[in-house]
Amino acid sequence: MSHLDSAAGTALVVIAHHRTDSLTAHTARRTVAQLESAGYVVDLLDLHAEGFDPRMNVADQPDWGNREKPYSDEVRAHMQRILDADVVVAVFPVYWQSVPALLKGWIDRVWNYGFAYGRSKPRLAGKRMLWLGLAGATADDPIVEGMQAVLETNLSEGIAYYCGFSHSSVALLPDAEERPQRIDAEGNLLVGDAVAGAEREAQYTEFDRRTGKAVEGFLAAEPVAA
Repeated sequence: MSHLDSAAGTALVVIAHHRTDSLTAHTARRTVAQLESAGYVVDLLDLHAEGFDPRMNVADQPDWGNREKPYSDEVRAHMQRILDADVVVAVFPVYWQSVPALLKGWIDRVWNYGFAYGRSKPRLAGKRMLWLGLAGATADDPIVEGMQAVLETNLSEGIAYYCGFSHSSVALLPDAEERPQRIDAEGNLLVGDAVAGAEREAQYTEFDRRTGKAVEGFLAAEPVAA
């Protein structure tokens, strides 16, 4: 797959969730459709469905300090999928103000020293990254502001820019739970009533709208090719 296949380029959409009926999976599928409508050729990487093992192993780090070290065949295949993409989009539920172990392990194993970082000329330079994080917190929960800041620091500064990406954006999508949830000042979990029927449909519609707007804004921020 190459950028010549599409006027817009190629996109690797990475989904990190264990259920195909989750809102995360739904959001990933809609994002794929939106990217395709924008002219992208999309490679959908469902880490759980493909059986990706997030645990680092000796085969992927036989000699950590050697930038030219061999990697396992599995990881080399994933590296190629990143190299083939102009845009990488990760879709995931926010766990503990971070990414799930499945996605973190993919980054640990695949974005390895010598490939994603550790070179004077980054191999991933010029690529663009969008992080779509689904959060159970309600939009008016004060924790959302801090969560956004933490994710931007960890994901954009600590990973994407560190690896030479030209642009990285974090879109935090709150209100992902069926029952509204928030923590009070004493640390008690307050769970609201579940929504259903037309109200639930309206919630999904609004969630999809916000997701689409985030993707649209990310694409609009892409640098214009010379």
